[in-house]
Amino acid sequence: MEPQITRASWAMVAALGFVWGGTFLVIELGLQGITPFWLAAARIGFAALLMSGVWALRGGKLWLSEARGWAPLMAIGLLSSAIPFMLLSWGQQYVTSGFAGVSMAAVALIVLPLAHFLVPGERLTLRRICGFLIGFAGVVVLLGTQAFDSTGHGLELAGRLTCLGAACCYALSSVLMRRLPPVDPVGLATILMLIGTGVVLPMALSVEGAPPAVSAQTLGILAFLGLVPTAAANLIRVLVIRSAGPVFMSLTNYQVPVWSVTLGAILLGEPLPPSLLWALVLILCGVALSQYGALKRLFFRA
Repeated sequence: MEPQITRASWAMVAALGFVWGGTFLVIELGLQGITPFWLAAARIGFAALLMSGVWALRGGKLWLSEARGWAPLMAIGLLSSAIPFMLLSWGQQYVTSGFAGVSMAAVALIVLPLAHFLVPGERLTLRRICGFLIGFAGVVVLLGTQAFDSTGHGLELAGRLTCLGAACCYALSSVLMRRLPPVDPVGLATILMLIGTGVVLPMALSVEGAPPAVSAQTLGILAFLGLVPTAAANLIRVLVIRSAGPVFMSLTNYQVPVWSVTLGAILLGEPLPPSLLWALVLILCGVALSQYGALKRLFFRA
């Protein structure tokens, strides 16, 4: 099935970029009041509860045909939430936020070859490669050399590897999700959260012991992380991947660092880097080049 990229697809990708762009700031705040694995467990647990209620009200249906894909579904549940959430929560303790942003931008580059071989209609063309490389260059320009500065921590290398591992998880889960048989998007989003919860909760217990007591402020942060950038964003992600494809979905990862820097300036008073304008130009040019066909059909169709 060929990807169907519509105005709604662009709107959803833009919304995801904004939401996830602010998530790193919220995670940093959350880690001040709770340990990393319990942060991941609380985030995904809140999301699973909300999505389960919505799915139950819709009838609790998952598969829309006789075809079933339970093994890939389990893999997607692990790769799209449980594993990367734990990797990022742990890794962000030892790396700069800039490096975490570059790692997430790398998702787009990882998706390209995977989709070429595994997803029909997602061909790897020279134009698409150049577009994604230009967009990635924009992210590097934005974050600058500080993205690769050392924190001096003894576990920094391990932290960097875990961030890159999370990026690989997101890329592979997107490709596998696109290959699933016909499925209800709300049911799929819910199942993925439930699978993730079933893994993260026992992991948090075994690694960090009983959940710590948290303040009302931390509890509010955890609820926000679970409901907005996890539950709602995960449903939107499912809708985009199932309709427009994993390559289009990966464009979100170029927006995330831009919004992260911008929101940091607005909410935390951080200075805007002078490279912001040039980074935006590169990212927008990269997106336009890689999605030239979709943009042409969207704005210039007869």
